[in-house]
Amino acid sequence: MTKKKSTTQDIEEVLKEIGTKIEELIQKGAEAGAEVKDDIEQKIKDLKENKTSLEEELRKGKELLAKEFKEKKAEMDPKLKESKGFLKEGFRQLGLAFKALFGKKSA
Repeated sequence: MTKKKSTTQDIEEVLKEIGTKIEELIQKGAEAGAEVKDDIEQKIKDLKENKTSLEEELRKGKELLAKEFKEKKAEMDPKLKESKGFLKEGFRQLGLAFKALFGKKSA
């Protein structure tokens, strides 16, 4: 899961970089001549389309991670509850052992 979180974070960083580059291109486009402006506008359009597809991939990845987490949690919950019961019983038995041990010394 840690690796997948890292990948999700990487994708989010890429999206932020794309947004920054789009803003830079818009600013440069305002300053550029007519010929260069058309080229820059096409690059902006391409980047926006790429950003949209990356956002969709990120959304799908997050949904997949959430689904996997739910499945693993559902799979592990009974085992965790069982382990919790064993742990409680172990402490109860330990308490009884101390009680028996110290109870015999006092008597």
